[in-house]
Amino acid sequence: MSKVPMTAEGEKALREELADLKKVQRPRIVQAIAEAREHGDLKENAEYHAAREQQSFCEGRIQEIEGKLSNAQVIDVKSITPSGKVIFGTTVTMVNTETEQEVRYQIVGDDEANVKINKISISSPIARALIGKEEGDVAVVKTPGGEVEYEIDKVEHI
Repeated sequence: MSKVPMTAEGEKALREELADLKKVQRPRIVQAIAEAREHGDLKENAEYHAAREQQSFCEGRIQEIEGKLSNAQVIDVKSITPSGKVIFGTTVTMVNTETEQEVRYQIVGDDEANVKINKISISSPIARALIGKEEGDVAVVKTPGGEVEYEIDKVEHI
């Protein structure tokens, strides 16, 4: 299986979620199942079925996170010497050449991407257009509405 890039922050967040699922959620669900069993007939026991469904979701999520972590190639961009070049993990400030609107994105792994907090996936069209470019370069992003040009203003390792 090929390695999937992930930032150090993304790995930390997944490890915290995994610890919560194993140490907090799993025991709580086991307790809920035990309590529901004490109520008698399991066929018509809604609490029991809800707890079992929660258990199934929790175990599935644990397996999913463990799989992601086992295939992760953690890249700590802070430990890489800044060169002004856009690479995985860098935070890029760029200006739309038409509208002069400034945007700032951090390029992260697929699982960490969240546009609301300006984290874009390495496989997104914007990130693919930016990778390998340097400060001052113009990146052309193909969008459904046509091509958009961005001038790379600043590349940060934060």
